[in-house]
Amino acid sequence: MSTELYPSFAVLLVDDEPAWLRSLSLTLEGRGGITHLLQCSDSQKVPEILASEPVGLVILDLNMPHLSGEELLRRIGEEFPAIAVIVLSGLNQVETAVRCVQQGAYDYFVKTVEEERLIEGVQRAIRTQQLERDNRELANRFFRTELEHPAAFAALQTVSPALRRIFRYVESIAGSPQPILISGESGTGKELVARAIHQASGRRGELVAVNVAGLDDGVFADTLFGHLRGAFTGAEGAREGMIARAAGGTLFLDEIGDLSGASQVKLLRLLQEGEYLPLGADQPRQSQARIVVATHQDLAARQQAGSFRRDLYYRLCAHQVQLPPLRERPEDIPLLLDAFLQEAAEVFGKKKPTAPPELVPLLRTYPFPGNVRELRSMVFDAVAAHQARMLSMESFAKAIAGAGPTTAGGPAVSGNPFSDLATLPTMGEALELLIDATLERAEGNQTLAARLLGISQPALSKRLKQRR
Repeated sequence: MSTELYPSFAVLLVDDEPAWLRSLSLTLEGRGGITHLLQCSDSQKVPEILASEPVGLVILDLNMPHLSGEELLRRIGEEFPAIAVIVLSGLNQVETAVRCVQQGAYDYFVKTVEEERLIEGVQRAIRTQQLERDNRELANRFFRTELEHPAAFAALQTVSPALRRIFRYVESIAGSPQPILISGESGTGKELVARAIHQASGRRGELVAVNVAGLDDGVFADTLFGHLRGAFTGAEGAREGMIARAAGGTLFLDEIGDLSGASQVKLLRLLQEGEYLPLGADQPRQSQARIVVATHQDLAARQQAGSFRRDLYYRLCAHQVQLPPLRERPEDIPLLLDAFLQEAAEVFGKKKPTAPPELVPLLRTYPFPGNVRELRSMVFDAVAAHQARMLSMESFAKAIAGAGPTTAGGPAVSGNPFSDLATLPTMGEALELLIDATLERAEGNQTLAARLLGISQPALSKRLKQRR
């Protein structure tokens, strides 16, 4: 079990009564799951502590000798404005409470208040501080061009400026405790981004990945939350859930768009309350895992259609990462092709083959509905059958032809491209336009252009000579 502290910053408890400090500390840690706590029974030492420790929240008693709570509140506001303060008092004094809030206190509680209300108030202050820190971190990183943790993104090879911008955003939110939603078509690398988030976050716990597609409500609950011995027939021993395994780390839930309605409710409670209930348990347990989810589906459309809970959708949208498909970053195809050729050669125990010069232009004409994963499969298939020094293009051509007519910017062509034109071109004009577009897409390679047009290279060459 990880000993990761929560929250990431320290919560300083200040009171001149050591017994009350111990009691408050046990309450916040036991029922609130707040473990990053510091105690101080001498108010005069607080400024020194704030200058040397990573404190984000101070909970201080109002009535203390030497340096009163109100005076300390004023000094914190002047010297440490980024630190939030919650004031506690033994008396319910409205005027004092108003004065403290006017002086910058985040909240005011009477010591005799119900523990649950106090815990909720402290957790609310922690969430506010975390959001403010996230915003400051985003602002600080906004204009940076270099990654601070490039090793975390090593598996995501790219020269795409758009994807590099996404990496910088991912790096800036990696330390946030808020959920992260990764969206993108199948094969764009969503799990790799989740791993990059975990690595860049610096969390010491595990990254635990669960594909929730096809899990019914019972299996989902047992997989995530675990169960106690005797929770159901056949439960001969206790089982630790994935959330417990991910304590102090990251829980990655893939294909979140496929969750059933009942499972969505359970996930919502986990995100809202930070609590979960193992099967057969009477008392909820505090989650210490950071949640990252991914989907290839349009969750906004699904929640509008009523198949995905709106409240859960908005909880998951704290941070969103939208990965572009491969067709929107064709500049990455040469880099990925070279990397996959090397990988496949090592897997099959062969020397890395040389790619023919017309292969990259051919691949750029294809929209890759399966994205990077599809390109990798194509390369592995070609290398498996490879014999000569130069890699054959036949398997690539067959794979592309087998996918049907396509455009480089999107899915398969449907309908007549001329049907919406007010004035139709002549047969000769249409042919010339088609040849020009094909040559542009083939980057001037006549052999590849002829292949795309479905004619021989000599026939295309003859047609081009007739233009002169």
